[in-house]
Amino acid sequence: MTNELTPKFNPTEVEAGRYEKWLEADVFKPSGNPDAEPYSIVIPPPNVTGKLHLGHAWDTTLQDIIIRQKRMQGFDTLWLPGMDHAGIATQAKVAARLAEDGILPQDLGREKFLDKVWEWKDEYATTIKEQWGKMGISVDYSRERFTLDEGLSQAVRKVFVQLYNKGWIYRGEKLINWDPKAMTALSDIEVIHKEIDGAFYHITYQIEGSDEFVEIATTRPETFLGDTAVIVNEKDERYKHLVGKNVILPIINRVIPILTDDHADMEKGTGVVKITPAHDPNDFEVAMRHDLPMINMMNNDGTINENGGKYEGLDRFEARKQIVADLKELGQLVDIKPVRHEVGHSERTGVVVEPRLSTQWFVKMDELAKNAIANQTTEDAVEFYPPRFNDTFMQWMENVHDWVISRQLWWGHQIPAWYNEAGEMYVGEEAPEGEGWTQDEDVLDTWFSSALWPFSTMGWPDENSADFKRYFPTSTLVTGYDIIFFWVSRMIFQSLEFTGKSPFHNVLIHGLIRDEEGRKMSKSLGNGIDPMDVIEKYGADALRWFLSNGSAPGQDVRFSYDKMDAAWNFINKIWNVSRYILMNAEDVSADAVSSALTKVANKTAGNVTDRWILTRLNDTARRVTEQMDKFEFGVAGHILYNFIWDEFANWYLELTKEVMFGEDEAEKDITRAVLLHVLDQVLRLLHPIMPFFTEEIFEKLPNTSGSIVVAEYPKVRPEFNDDKASEGVAMLIELITAVRNIRAEVNTPLSKAVPMLIKSEHADFLNAVSPYISRFTNPSELTIAKDLAVPEQAMSAVITGAELYLPLAGLINIEEEIARLEKELAKWQKELDLVNKKLGNERFVANAKAEVVQKEKDKLADYQEKFDTVKARIAELKEN
Repeated sequence: MTNELTPKFNPTEVEAGRYEKWLEADVFKPSGNPDAEPYSIVIPPPNVTGKLHLGHAWDTTLQDIIIRQKRMQGFDTLWLPGMDHAGIATQAKVAARLAEDGILPQDLGREKFLDKVWEWKDEYATTIKEQWGKMGISVDYSRERFTLDEGLSQAVRKVFVQLYNKGWIYRGEKLINWDPKAMTALSDIEVIHKEIDGAFYHITYQIEGSDEFVEIATTRPETFLGDTAVIVNEKDERYKHLVGKNVILPIINRVIPILTDDHADMEKGTGVVKITPAHDPNDFEVAMRHDLPMINMMNNDGTINENGGKYEGLDRFEARKQIVADLKELGQLVDIKPVRHEVGHSERTGVVVEPRLSTQWFVKMDELAKNAIANQTTEDAVEFYPPRFNDTFMQWMENVHDWVISRQLWWGHQIPAWYNEAGEMYVGEEAPEGEGWTQDEDVLDTWFSSALWPFSTMGWPDENSADFKRYFPTSTLVTGYDIIFFWVSRMIFQSLEFTGKSPFHNVLIHGLIRDEEGRKMSKSLGNGIDPMDVIEKYGADALRWFLSNGSAPGQDVRFSYDKMDAAWNFINKIWNVSRYILMNAEDVSADAVSSALTKVANKTAGNVTDRWILTRLNDTARRVTEQMDKFEFGVAGHILYNFIWDEFANWYLELTKEVMFGEDEAEKDITRAVLLHVLDQVLRLLHPIMPFFTEEIFEKLPNTSGSIVVAEYPKVRPEFNDDKASEGVAMLIELITAVRNIRAEVNTPLSKAVPMLIKSEHADFLNAVSPYISRFTNPSELTIAKDLAVPEQAMSAVITGAELYLPLAGLINIEEEIARLEKELAKWQKELDLVNKKLGNERFVANAKAEVVQKEKDKLADYQEKFDTVKARIAELKEN
């Protein structure tokens, strides 16, 4: 057989080579159809420091689902790939690799070191693209970008210069966060605050010319080397006599003044506060108010500098130990009290961050933030999914500080500022003319270039670029909530400033992937999961199914191998269904399928189950599309799963066997055509989520050509809707299920024929489908009528539209049957209470859609009928 599938789904075999075929066929490129609506995404660029992690796999999976569906729906789709140079992280990785050979970056010099970083970039970019291929992401590689591309670099220089000329970029000395390991400045959001064990060190400072001492408390005793004052509150009666006097710093014996300032809290500690302006943000503000000197007592690498006296050259934490020992020896260490407190750590290197006075470049954020806030009240507002993250964005923009953008690195966009010996500075997109100019050694924060990503990748600053005109603003961004501040906010305010538009219409926020215990994945816990290992075992389709169905937008998800097993089982189920259909319908032509579907729609051929499954397919396509449009991939997946596993595989496929094992060839042809059509549509609905195996099966269908990547996405076909068929088969399924449940309760296997009576107003319909009832319930006698005598000793069930009785004399206990029915009565009472409560809610009835209210009223009627029937049956049994 030409279209044979292997008996068991093997992801390795199915996915091997598939991605390369897609690339060769150019199916990922925009259609170029000028009449099609454009839909564009720029991939959140992974940095080139290593392999993809599960979080990035989540990003790319959700974006690929969106772009594949839109492509199939006929949009002119562009998904632009790229990567981020990740200044701090990449430079640190390359420096670590060189250190293994005993080489320091300084040994090579800037240019040769950068050559090594470019080699690293090429190596890891290749790895990332291979991993993208394994994930199956459908990007257009002809438009691939990198944040250090010349085009992007031109955009960075233009933005820097324009902001500088407006006065919104400036160079100044301020207190910033300093990473002593990477030896660079950090922005506030690159600092992660972690709880650690520390201590309050209580130290005494002697009053100059007196035997009196004041006591201060600090968690960083080494910083007293940079103290330039102590302060008390002017209302604090304890210290009024000391204001205007001086204290003597222990060990180094420097004299500093005692001042008053509201920053000193009388209720906190001793009420005396040491001021170290160059190493504490609050102290910096105090120093600015009192015009105090600012003494930096630390080198770039976290060692004590020349201002530290005998401690010069010591690491800051080693200096702390020695200073504490020396203070104790002097008798000026009063106490050490353990404390659990939050301390800033570098997001990139993990070391404790040092607040430090430094000359850096900054972006003034007041006007940029104001513009971004105002834009969220316009038609051009960025829509966040879930909406609550708009509040997160707004709160940050309303409280944002000036952004330190210079980094003391070699890898990155070198700041376009030049200096000469005369002390002049020149800022421009190109180097100044003439001799004697030296470019600023620092580079820009990686996020400065990443903030331009949506439009710089489209050809900006050339606003006549075809891609910029066609695909900007982009349609949707997918990213985790952890980088709303880092990246999303910056893209918004930079795009508004330089293009006058929001960078994207929608932002879909997902959460973090945690381990099975709910812990964040980390190297220290050893609980990280490599997505490539998961793909190796289960395949990319299974991983993508898990990632798309794991949670609702904005919520974290727990990785679970049990869920991966379930995903593989689901794919294998579809695989086996496809094998069955292909074995029975491989010769059905396209014309035969079209003709058969027309006949079924016109009710000139086919049976009620055919019309039922086509109605359910319509409903599934409609609901899945609605949920996908709302980015509710988990809900869409749940709808697909229920339709495919329950309705299509477990019911329709089984019901068709009544036809397939029968004698009517014309009816078989109709059923084969319907089976093929539904399978074809199922594959198309699934393809955005699980691209590999759906393509594998799709190309084996007898009437398909080309790639499923560009096949038309399913639409609702009104001619297939048949409410009567839908209700009828729903009743048939409920009846069969009820019989199976009763048999199980009394331990009567299906192989044993038993009599069955069905009382129903729909007796004509049930008699018409009696062959199905007989096949799946095995009655020795089957009686279906609108009215019939109810046997005294019988198991019973009430379903929608019918009452079912199985006379099983000798197999049932009347008391137990009454007890069972009373439980069922309680169930229907509970359902009635819930519906009555909802319908009794005036706000619900007034505000809900009419069809929603009617649905609840229909439920009420159905539940009431079942309740009344069960209640009457209980009464009958008790009377007998």
